[in-house]
Amino acid sequence: MLSLFSNTLCVSVSLSSISPFLPSNRSYSELPLSQFSRSIRMPKVRTNRVKVPEGFELIEPTLLELQAKMREAENDTHDGKRKCETLWPIFKIAHQKSRYVYDLYHRRKEISKELYEFCLDQGYADRNLIAKWKKPGYERLCCSRCMQPRDHNFQTTCVCRVPKHLREEKVIECVHCGCNGCASGD
Repeated sequence: MLSLFSNTLCVSVSLSSISPFLPSNRSYSELPLSQFSRSIRMPKVRTNRVKVPEGFELIEPTLLELQAKMREAENDTHDGKRKCETLWPIFKIAHQKSRYVYDLYHRRKEISKELYEFCLDQGYADRNLIAKWKKPGYERLCCSRCMQPRDHNFQTTCVCRVPKHLREEKVIECVHCGCNGCASGD
């Protein structure tokens, strides 16, 4: 209900509808509208819009194509495959996306640092895997699971990390990602 007292607009509001938003130490039955609007603070509207850096439109088609392949691999049937083999295509595509962004920035130097950081922040590439690729001995690492000792028997790294000339078996497949060998000396 609105009423007019001495040139100020007053509001009578049902307090039960807005009581969670009001401080309890004041009476709000008849306040001027200006005081009433200052006492209730509405939350700011947040937008999910992210500013895309310059040059993203050049790499976006490749990234979208890899994302489509990823969705296809996730929705693929798992009939006739071993339990560990169902994730191999997903790991392979994730590696491919990360390698694409890594090569564009570190090897070919075709994208800016801002665009590189944007791709890492938005999840287009795996930040931890790229950090390992920068270290000597890990340039060809297939996935970060292959170097974690807690995921393997005898607390060692994966068999795909063993150089080919030191392997007993010449043809191997990593149980985690299906890699045939990612040691640096191969």
